[in-house]
Amino acid sequence: MVRHRKDMTLVQLVPRVLQMVLNLSLVFLAIILSTLLVQELIIFGKMLFEAKSLDHQLFLANILLFFLYFEFITMIVKYFKEDYHFPLRYFLYIGITAMIRLIIVDHDHPLNTLFYSLVILILIIGYFIMNLTPRERPESRWFFNK
Repeated sequence: MVRHRKDMTLVQLVPRVLQMVLNLSLVFLAIILSTLLVQELIIFGKMLFEAKSLDHQLFLANILLFFLYFEFITMIVKYFKEDYHFPLRYFLYIGITAMIRLIIVDHDHPLNTLFYSLVILILIIGYFIMNLTPRERPESRWFFNK
């Protein structure tokens, strides 16, 4: 006997449609970010081969911008590989890289640089705590094994 799938109710259809819209949007965003990543590589080439005097701060800021694009693309790939879930550690990587870039680009005010450094320290401490914390709690294993 062949079972026929029942017609989907609105409650079942809405999340699927929204998930599909989200997935298509993320694919489109990944294409845009990939284009920007290639543009950054072209800018690197121009800076290295055309400039007689290289502005090291600008070059380093562009490298960090390149890594921001790279990390966002990696996060989108991980989203699809991990069953529609963004790993928290990638947000921390992006935050740390963005703050380092901000320090390099905007280091004129010492107090702001100190605040940016404190933000980086907080993000690193959060990453350290996240890695120390087991994914499965011992209490949950004990509870379900009864």
